[in-house]
Amino acid sequence: MKQGAQGSAETGVSGLSGVPADAVRVPAQPRPADVDRERCAAPGAVRGEHTHSEPPIPRPRPAVQRSSVRGQILDALRTALVTGELRPGEVYSAPALGDRFGVSATPVREAMQQLALEGAVEVVPNRGFRVVERGRRELAELAEVRSLIEVPVMLRLARTTPVERWVELRPLADATARAASSGCRATYAESDRAFHRAVLALSGNEQLVQIAEDLHRRAQWPLVGGPGSWGRVELVADAAEHAALLDALIARDLDVVRSLVGEHLTAAR
Repeated sequence: MKQGAQGSAETGVSGLSGVPADAVRVPAQPRPADVDRERCAAPGAVRGEHTHSEPPIPRPRPAVQRSSVRGQILDALRTALVTGELRPGEVYSAPALGDRFGVSATPVREAMQQLALEGAVEVVPNRGFRVVERGRRELAELAEVRSLIEVPVMLRLARTTPVERWVELRPLADATARAASSGCRATYAESDRAFHRAVLALSGNEQLVQIAEDLHRRAQWPLVGGPGSWGRVELVADAAEHAALLDALIARDLDVVRSLVGEHLTAAR
């Protein structure tokens, strides 16, 4: 992938070369008069209907557009992190990325602030955001923490979860195999998280699911030097472990579950 040159000022830093310029567009905004009429219309009122006996009930002004754009930008930036388009150590500015996405700098800056909270980037005053450089030690630490969380939970679920619940997850395992076959790291990363999230959700502990997914997402960021050595072959092998894990969970083979989860998380990239 071709990376834009890093600038010393915020407006001189390049945007993403691998994300289409029209990937995110701001939805057309309603005219003020139309919004006001909609906000003040009584429920059930239609043209010609008499509602003078019912006081109009103001509706809150829709805030979907801005949050939707910010969410789309956040998703695009997360994808760029996984694919290596946002390169470790490089600085990116909100205005430059906003121009690339066809939006103002505000939703980009808000998305970058979220990534900063997640530890993916750090703020560089008067310049923008630098992608955090991550080494193999951090990857190993993430794998260790994930194992401490996920292995005991999956062992408990293996003892208590009915077989039919595991069978219901088979399509998600199959989806990871298809994503791996495509060779696209971003597509596989998303399907991989979806599978692990569904398994852990059977615990009924939403806090655990959120923490585990945050760790999982961090483990998918590329190491310093590029997006990593994983290609289609490695992705397919990793995806095959999901099907094997389901088989072990259905059979309630705790030793195999423990071994598979530990190896899967250690090898995860």
